[in-house]
Amino acid sequence: MDDRKIVDLYWARSETAIEETSKKYGGYCYSIAFGVLSDREDAEESVNDTYLSAWNSMPPHKPSILSTFLGKITRRISIDKWRRRSAEKRGGGEIVLALGELDECVVSADTTGSELDRQALADVMRAFVRSLSDYERQVFLCRYWYLDSIKTICERLGYSESRVKSMLARTRKKLRLTLEKEGLI
Repeated sequence: MDDRKIVDLYWARSETAIEETSKKYGGYCYSIAFGVLSDREDAEESVNDTYLSAWNSMPPHKPSILSTFLGKITRRISIDKWRRRSAEKRGGGEIVLALGELDECVVSADTTGSELDRQALADVMRAFVRSLSDYERQVFLCRYWYLDSIKTICERLGYSESRVKSMLARTRKKLRLTLEKEGLI
């Protein structure tokens, strides 16, 4: 079933919408959740929470790209779950490493002054990611969107560890320069 029809099912409040979403995007959402949480049960719970959030969001939202809409929801829910879990355990993990690498580049959403500042940052980040070469974009998104480990990126893309690390370092440096140029840091 195509995305437009699935969204129409949500708007019609048909429970078939969740079944069709699960068939088409269940694996995609699970891979995002598992990448953040590294736990099968928590990942499955996050995917189910994604379906509930999508159900509650449509209407009024009518996403034009359903996969992106669901991916963003899954990622947010998974990161929130990870934060709650790690607050209890005070443990480390790949998410701490990956997001820590970006500390020098990106201003925390909590420190930005307004919704306009957050929107400006989001716009600059989108333009920055689009400006990257295909292989730089792929590595950058694997690391900082999907929160993949360096090892996983190397295995998936066939690059050496040193190449991935140096590519990420150069990309973070470009990002920092871009954000400085735009007056965001």
